[in-house]
Amino acid sequence: MKYPYILLLTMTALLLTACNNDESTNSGSVNDGESPNESNALEHGVTDQGEVGFEMAGGKIEEATNVPEEQRQAILSAFDTYMKAFNDEDVETYMSVIAKEPEGFEYAEEEQLVSKTFKEYDVDRTADNITLIKYDKNQAQVFANFDISMVQESSGAELDRSGRQVTVFANEDGEWKVTSVFFIGDKVE
Repeated sequence: MKYPYILLLTMTALLLTACNNDESTNSGSVNDGESPNESNALEHGVTDQGEVGFEMAGGKIEEATNVPEEQRQAILSAFDTYMKAFNDEDVETYMSVIAKEPEGFEYAEEEQLVSKTFKEYDVDRTADNITLIKYDKNQAQVFANFDISMVQESSGAELDRSGRQVTVFANEDGEWKVTSVFFIGDKVE
């Protein structure tokens, strides 16, 4: 299942499934009138689960063993920049770790949607169990458990959500850039 834009996917997961007790992959928008099939900032690059290095619904997470240490550090540094820039609402730095030719979303649209999201929401994402699960010289996949806290600035509405994410990086001219993202929200208790 292809989804552009992880940013709106995460907010959608948070807002639209808050009352749903079933584990689900999320799509749609965050209370902005967009239908689930329209592009939005939370769903960037989410693609078919068969392409990731584990089953999103609960497969065993194992660290890739074939990663040269220099590449491991570069990939994890790119992931750290991706997370920090998002939480700091730093569009320029965030876009510096997004692939220029990503799979499943458009670079220019991502920049516009992220800017809009930063204006309308206060979102804080934290990641733990960060594991480099798949690697070759052209692509790497980083798994993490995510906790997401959101506040819609106009209404003050708050929502907390957890899930699992695989961030897929492409090697563009020797730099690791986010090219797609797989996310699945956990059950809402």
